Amino acid sequence: MNSQQILTFIQSRRSVGRLLAPTPTPEQIKQAVATALTAPDHKQLKPFRFVVLEKQSLDNLGMALQNASIENGETNEIALEKAKLLPKRAPMIIACLTDYKEHPKVPKFEQLLSAGAGVQNLLLALQAQGFASVWRSGDLMNSQAVKNFFGISSENDVVAFVYVGTADVQLPPRKTINLDEFVQFK
Repeated sequence: MNSQQILTFIQSRRSVGRLLAPTPTPEQIKQAVATALTAPDHKQLKPFRFVVLEKQSLDNLGMALQNASIENGETNEIALEKAKLLPKRAPMIIACLTDYKEHPKVPKFEQLLSAGAGVQNLLLALQAQGFASVWRSGDLMNSQAVKNFFGISSENDVVAFVYVGTADVQLPPRKTINLDEFVQFK
């Protein structure tokens, strides 16, 4: 693959909201995580990790999201059921969680950016393996109920829910972007 093919591949990445089985194998996931761990990481702290959820784990995450909604004061039964079903929009979710490290030269914010870059690398690795994905977030993901589900401290963050599977639809190509709006040369 030449450099132009690599750039075209990266620029073709799309978020796909409708996902079906099959999902990556454990070996494919490990390859994708190895790619994620090549993200910029000042002092090589590795301030993030991934948790793979399937089947019953998706149901358990749904209960945590429902509990988070209740913690936020939600009482509407339809809204609570919707929160519970959020993880069922894909056959697999790979959650990215921070594991912040104390370091005098690497602030928490920089470690969060490293985790975000890791998620982007994960998305590209999954695409390279032929899978589709979408990075989802929302108010509930950093609730105490969800942090408890993942066993992380309140100081750490849930960075992403990466929904993974096989695309249900073929998406049209991206619209052309006027790069002059996004880059300036001085």
